[in-house]
Amino acid sequence: MTRQLRTILIAVSVALMAVIASVTGLNVAQVHLAVEFGASQSTILWIINSYTLTLAALLLPLGAIADRLGRKPMLIAGLAVFGVANLVAGMAPTAEVMLAARVAGGVGAAMIMPITLAVITSTFPEDQRSKAIGVWTGVAGAGGILGMFLSALLVDIADWRWLFALPVALVVVALAMTVTSVPNSREQSVHRFDTLGALISTVAVISLIFVLQEAPERGWTDPVTMLSLLVGLLAAVGFVAWELRRRDAALLDVRLFREGSLAGGSITLLVVFGVQAGISVVMFPFFQAVLGWSGLLSTVAMMPMAGIMMVSSGLAPLLAARVGTRSTMATGVAIAGLGMAVMALFVSADGGFLSILPGMLAMGIGMGLSMTPSTEAITASLPRAKQGVASALNDVTREFGTALGIALLGALVSAGYSRAIDQRLGGIPEAAAETAREGIANATAVAPSTGSHARDLVHAAQQSFVDGWQQAMWAGVAVLGVLFVYIALRGPKSTPSSTRQEQVLADHLD
Repeated sequence: MTRQLRTILIAVSVALMAVIASVTGLNVAQVHLAVEFGASQSTILWIINSYTLTLAALLLPLGAIADRLGRKPMLIAGLAVFGVANLVAGMAPTAEVMLAARVAGGVGAAMIMPITLAVITSTFPEDQRSKAIGVWTGVAGAGGILGMFLSALLVDIADWRWLFALPVALVVVALAMTVTSVPNSREQSVHRFDTLGALISTVAVISLIFVLQEAPERGWTDPVTMLSLLVGLLAAVGFVAWELRRRDAALLDVRLFREGSLAGGSITLLVVFGVQAGISVVMFPFFQAVLGWSGLLSTVAMMPMAGIMMVSSGLAPLLAARVGTRSTMATGVAIAGLGMAVMALFVSADGGFLSILPGMLAMGIGMGLSMTPSTEAITASLPRAKQGVASALNDVTREFGTALGIALLGALVSAGYSRAIDQRLGGIPEAAAETAREGIANATAVAPSTGSHARDLVHAAQQSFVDGWQQAMWAGVAVLGVLFVYIALRGPKSTPSSTRQEQVLADHLD
């Protein structure tokens, strides 16, 4: 890989890291935000989720616009908007200003994220593209965990407002490197921009992501949840119908999903990122409420999985060159499923961190191996002129998977906990028992008020959470098992090439 290509790869990776870190960064400062602004938990969640919702909704239309107007100008503009939004958020005097800044940050992130991958797929020569995509997927997969660690560290040693210094610093670096090193590229299209398709896709994504974010709190049968689900499904069906009608002038040619590469890559990313996000959500209560660790130590505990995920993402192209894309994806999914099974079998409150570490490492390896070929399968399915759209589709799939995984795995752990603790509350005062049923954090908080029952209540809550954890893990194993069968039957078809293999190995040695 030449020096210029390395510089381009570093520039887009730093820009991507800024976007990904901002998705999870504020999670570690929820209490600080509530105290600072005197805001309700609902307001705090909107401050956090509005960024992700805006990002997901605008990815596809802004990726398509970048294909037409030029990817470098869009990346520069996105970095500028994103940087200013984070500066405003860091100095926000009220919750309303913070919310507006987070929405603006989501707009900037939606301008940045698809371009980072599109620059790689449209700039790098074919014999070096897989390696670069491996680096990109490693940052995309592990960036959230790394961002959360750095955010927790900043909150511990400084102040929660310094959380926004991290993305601003990354933006400054990425902006300087983009201006000097990233080449421009764009699509030469004779068709008008698909404005209606862009609007319909935005409505569909906003509605469906909203459902996944709000349903766990409001309930799946809540009128707002049901209405949003209905609007989202109708918009999704309308988008498909409109795009089929537009054909060559479509925002996204949905007919391409008939091919194994685009469908297989998208479904794999949806499931893998869903499992990763769901696991991350249920791990933190385990570290904090079961093991009694601090927020910072809990994020440190996630680092081994993040690190090995980044390494395996970079090595995935080597394996794909030897055994093929389909086999690499299937291997990764199988290893990730094995990791979840190991955690389900051996997790225990008494066993502590070591009871889940082997499973975490296996999941990191498996996810890294499956993410890179899945991403490459998606981008390779669309022409070079449509790489902004291809990259946006990849990112939208990740965002849907993340929201879906958090909603479903979180709900499974919660339901398993509630069923398990009901059987362990004998002798506990009724008021305290009712509070304990709400969750492990509630049980730990109310335990001191139960006098001699305190230790028994804490132990019951911890064991019940582990029971819920195991239920969620086995559900994840089942989903990954179905995905493995799907990939084996309908995954991207590719065969290893000796010439391709030699080139990838040579690039790796460089």
